Amino acid sequence: MIWRIEFHPEARAEALEAEAWYSERDASVGTAFTAALEHAVDAIADAPRAWPPHGEGTRRRLLKRFPYGVVYRILADHVQVIAVAHQRRRPGYWRGR
Repeated sequence: MIWRIEFHPEARAEALEAEAWYSERDASVGTAFTAALEHAVDAIADAPRAWPPHGEGTRRRLLKRFPYGVVYRILADHVQVIAVAHQRRRPGYWRGR
């Protein structure tokens, strides 16, 4: 079963902000960030329980090559991405979502 993925609006904004930041420095790096994020989200959709619990009822899948993690929760009929979080800034800021 492939799970439906839904992004929290703030998680979507974080992803776009990170992609823009990398693209401003080098367009190919921005493209690579987007590809890494899409790869992580596809992997989550295929097997959301493959990554360990991260606290507050969430799980986290780290991106390759980038210091970001996809924080998500498994709901009854879909997976909700609640943060695309930089791993070295403001830990746990997304907990209120």
